[in-house]
Amino acid sequence: MIFFQIDKKDKSNHIYQQIYKSLKEAILERKIPTNEKLPSKRKLAEKLGVSINSVSNAYEQLLAEGYIYAIERKGYYVENITQFNNQKEAKMNFPDDLKEEFSKKDEGWLSLSHMTADISMFPFKEWMKCEKIAIKNHKNELSDISHPQGPYLVRKTISRMIALTRGVKCEPEQVIIGPGTQPLLRQVLGMQRENIKAAIENPGYSRIYQLLKDMNFEVFPIDLDKKGIDIKKVEALNPHFLFITPSHQFPTGIIMPISRRIELLNWASASEGRYIVEDDYDSEFKYGTDNIPSLQSLDRNQRVIYAGTFSKTIMPSFRISYLVLPPDLLREYKRHFSYWIQGSNTLNLITLHYFIESGEYAKHVKRMNNHYEMKRENLIKELKWKFRNDIKIKNVPAGLHFIAEFKTDKGYKEIEERAKKEKLEIYSMKRFNLLGNIEEGKKIILIIGFANIKNEDIPVAVDRLYRVIY
Repeated sequence: MIFFQIDKKDKSNHIYQQIYKSLKEAILERKIPTNEKLPSKRKLAEKLGVSINSVSNAYEQLLAEGYIYAIERKGYYVENITQFNNQKEAKMNFPDDLKEEFSKKDEGWLSLSHMTADISMFPFKEWMKCEKIAIKNHKNELSDISHPQGPYLVRKTISRMIALTRGVKCEPEQVIIGPGTQPLLRQVLGMQRENIKAAIENPGYSRIYQLLKDMNFEVFPIDLDKKGIDIKKVEALNPHFLFITPSHQFPTGIIMPISRRIELLNWASASEGRYIVEDDYDSEFKYGTDNIPSLQSLDRNQRVIYAGTFSKTIMPSFRISYLVLPPDLLREYKRHFSYWIQGSNTLNLITLHYFIESGEYAKHVKRMNNHYEMKRENLIKELKWKFRNDIKIKNVPAGLHFIAEFKTDKGYKEIEERAKKEKLEIYSMKRFNLLGNIEEGKKIILIIGFANIKNEDIPVAVDRLYRVIY
């Protein structure tokens, strides 16, 4: 027998859902025996005082999920369902170490982070116009899965753009588009054989360092000199992959001179199987002089993997990055990833094509270059006025950050804790010292970003930083 009632006043559950849930519970608890025939739709509807359609919908849902089975012209029967080993449903206690706290950073927080971009001046209206054109002209592409490396049209546009702005020499076929530099590098590095040595600048980009370690590469941080990564240590180590940021070393800001660039290219070409990964993460922003050509533009032996991104120029949330692979690595990539489903949003990619082709992208970069230069000058001026002789700024006119050294008796940990209390987002050199052996005492070094701080908030942010340091 079936014993349950329907609450017609219950607005949170439809009548058929109440019938479905009650029958499912009765079946799972063995209150209705296996293979027992259920009442006909009409009989159960009359018993519950509901419509036949409500019972029919409940039966169809139970049938679809496998709780009952149907025999033609006979009716519905209870399925033989395997029981859970643990009959008592234990309440799940989610581990505390996996819980996340949601907090809005904009509630009184100010940011001197190097990771952000200023979207207050982004030409959304022009972007939307390009998006409408993309939808109108590319319905077939938008309804299909894109090429594993991204739409050819977009790759052609990117290859032409970086040839003009960065001197990169490549065909559209060499461009691989993805949702970030890290996942793209993971693909390329995942093709390599075992016992591969990798070297990276120290201080350097900790995310790439961690990626290499997680992939079980033998990773060697190499110190810098005044020209960038130490060439003698590179030659002594002879890694298979060398990760560098020559146009604006991260985080020190060193711009690698032509002499060191040629030395590195000569080293890479001296033996098979050596590659330099050039991360050109913010080269669009240069103040006072023209952009410096990429390392790849000097490469005559196809040994440079060029990595670029639109995260700094458009916005990080669009997730559009790309690699330019030498032909031999491209051949391997195609062999390994011909099945790959492209990770970036196809509509955004085709919109980007029209945004670049219309000239709006170049206008936006030029506008932001002037905007960032002004903010950078204002921030440096305010810091020097506030800290006087207690600050040394490495004033490299490029990128979206600079490094500043402060005299203080406080350590890095205390500085970070005080910054949180002041609601000031900052990052120290300790984060980017890959071996964790940074000198403590008498001074600290901070990576000062200026992309996402409003001009009017600069004095307030500097005041907070002053309280953090002292």
